[in-house]
Amino acid sequence: MRVVIAPDSFKGSISAPDCAAAIADGWRSVRPGDSLVLLPQADGGEGTLDAIEASTPDAVRRSAGMVTGPDGRPVPGVWLELPDGTAVVELAQMAGLALMAAPDPLGATTRGLGEVIVAALDVGATTLVIALGGSASTDGGAGALAVLGDRGAPVGGVTLLTDVTAPLLGPMGAAAVFGPQKGATPTDIAVLEERLRAFAAGFRTDPATPGVGAAGGTAFGFLAAWGARIEPGAAAIAALTDLTETIRDADILITGEGSFDDTSYTGKVVGHALRLAHENGTRMIVIAGRVATEPRLPDGRPVASISLASLAGSTEAALGDPTRWLTAAGVEAAQLEAWDSRNS
Repeated sequence: MRVVIAPDSFKGSISAPDCAAAIADGWRSVRPGDSLVLLPQADGGEGTLDAIEASTPDAVRRSAGMVTGPDGRPVPGVWLELPDGTAVVELAQMAGLALMAAPDPLGATTRGLGEVIVAALDVGATTLVIALGGSASTDGGAGALAVLGDRGAPVGGVTLLTDVTAPLLGPMGAAAVFGPQKGATPTDIAVLEERLRAFAAGFRTDPATPGVGAAGGTAFGFLAAWGARIEPGAAAIAALTDLTETIRDADILITGEGSFDDTSYTGKVVGHALRLAHENGTRMIVIAGRVATEPRLPDGRPVASISLASLAGSTEAALGDPTRWLTAAGVEAAQLEAWDSRNS
């Protein structure tokens, strides 16, 4: 059989490439004759560079040197060069919340993002893809745009990858919804809202456009200044990694994430994989750290699922050795398929 293994990272636990490799090891121990295709995925947040690099043989990871981190301290900047001249930049890598020494909702900046983009453009990148998840700041992308100055967008255009549809302003906007995750108090949120409102007033772009609230409004900044287009991250990365095409010839698709719940259907990797499986008539297995709700295809049919917490006996045990339990899940998935084949 042809088995495609395409998980997201298990956030804070294991990367998507390592997750896919562990599941594959388990599957091979039961069904060594199957053809396995490993296509790690992401939704535009942390791990996007890893997923695209692992699935693109001729991709090259480039250094931008030390750039400005979200709290002003220098951090290494990197970007991914694809064979067609596209530069992929992951905002979380140089301006992510995990890089903050302490929360600073009013001071965090996207300046480093602009510095990495400059490095990519200076060596001839013709198209730009910016993964927007995991931002530490709520500056509307102003920090990045200040670095870019009067530079124009690359000739191939700019694509913004995100899994949110938030507008820039208001109760469902960048400051109100995501500010608290970055340490913002109600008073801070009011300040950030006013800053974003003043920033937006300098452009003709409608701040109510769905998705422009992504990454603290960075999506708005690049849409307004460079005419960037916003795309759902999971779908775009599935296309970039050839998952969209590869699944057409697959017998089984295995995907996974740290926690499968109702939010998994809202722009995340596993939800998109469920849609792809449904469209292509591909059998599917979901592996997750925890399974809070039964995975289902868009037509309501249930999908087989495996919980690492159940295999390990607890969430803590699963988190303590994710490689071991993902390998065990790969074994169980292969045994499940063998049972289904004998009884079909």
